[in-house]
Amino acid sequence: MTSRVYVALRVKASPSRAFQVFVQEIGAWWRPSGLFQTTPRAPGVLAFEPGEGGRLTETLANGKVFEIGRIQAWEPPERLVFSWRQASFPSDLHTEVEVRFEAVGDETRVSVEHRGFHRVPADSAARHGFPDHALLARLGEWWQGLLASYRGRAAGP
Repeated sequence: MTSRVYVALRVKASPSRAFQVFVQEIGAWWRPSGLFQTTPRAPGVLAFEPGEGGRLTETLANGKVFEIGRIQAWEPPERLVFSWRQASFPSDLHTEVEVRFEAVGDETRVSVEHRGFHRVPADSAARHGFPDHALLARLGEWWQGLLASYRGRAAGP
């Protein structure tokens, strides 16, 4: 069994622009979460290193860089897959995020599937004491908020 959340929306942009904004401007539209922190300190700025094998990092105000994950699939403008590690995960644990960009008329349907939370131990601090369904509901709500922020940026100039 696997645990996953799936969230999708449409943006008023081409798939190419939607992909570009997602990866090149993540630091501008990303919103941190107290439940799903990527560093043990105050939030920093996220950035992707383009291409398969590139990193997703968070850079703190003091310049310290945390690696959140690695890009597993880089297929502009259609698909992006990267590993995801929260600050409270055991050191050997990652989940996975897949983002798809599909043209729908003059818009792009952007879908995010975040999977692999079944690997997070039941007693892990990353679960905040939530049972699976509650943890995944919170994760889905957070991704909905992130995509709402992203939508405004992608529909920009």
